[in-house]
Amino acid sequence: MEGDIMMGPNDHEDVKGLLDMSRRWPNGVVPFVIKDGHFSERDVTRIYQAMEEYHQRTCLQFRWYDKSIDKDYISFQSSKPGCWSSVGRQGAGQAINLQLPKCIRHGSIIHEIMHAIGFHHQHSTYNRDEYIEVVWENIKTGKQKNFKKYEEDTVTDFGVGYDYKSIMHYSRKVFSANGKPTIIPKEEGVKIGQREKLSDKDVLKIQGMYKNECSTRHNVT
Repeated sequence: MEGDIMMGPNDHEDVKGLLDMSRRWPNGVVPFVIKDGHFSERDVTRIYQAMEEYHQRTCLQFRWYDKSIDKDYISFQSSKPGCWSSVGRQGAGQAINLQLPKCIRHGSIIHEIMHAIGFHHQHSTYNRDEYIEVVWENIKTGKQKNFKKYEEDTVTDFGVGYDYKSIMHYSRKVFSANGKPTIIPKEEGVKIGQREKLSDKDVLKIQGMYKNECSTRHNVT
């Protein structure tokens, strides 16, 4: 586990994430299930609302898993501690865990879904040091791995650029050991760590990642 990212079986030795085409959902379609008995009707509505934001703002489509045609799918569950997801398509069923009640918030669900479709945290990008300072001495012992930086052959911004407003960006004092900032933006006055909605740049990056996949779906249909 890396923060809210569940590492796949090959991730520790070969983390590819954004640039690995095999991690993307074919045709931009993401089958899903919501585990029976894990969520209230209100909780299920919130999960649907989060997926609807993707429907409205990106080319992705979420639909119920059909075992007759689908091999891979997302399974929303609340059986384990924390809010977490794997990064990208892993094969077979993969969990998005939403511990109740803290994780069943619109922004938190959107955040975990964005991991599942193939995105790491914004602050983990290879060129993050141009935009933020990570204050290592303020980070809780054992939490330093949550601030690892991926290489340029692993992640890309699809030409969109760094995004302080991303729903995938950590907040200033995340994993702080002393109440002081662990992340300091190099641009004055910006806010980081919002968990309300996809930012405009989030949308552009999703569209950049799934442009070809979605085009394939449209050509088929």
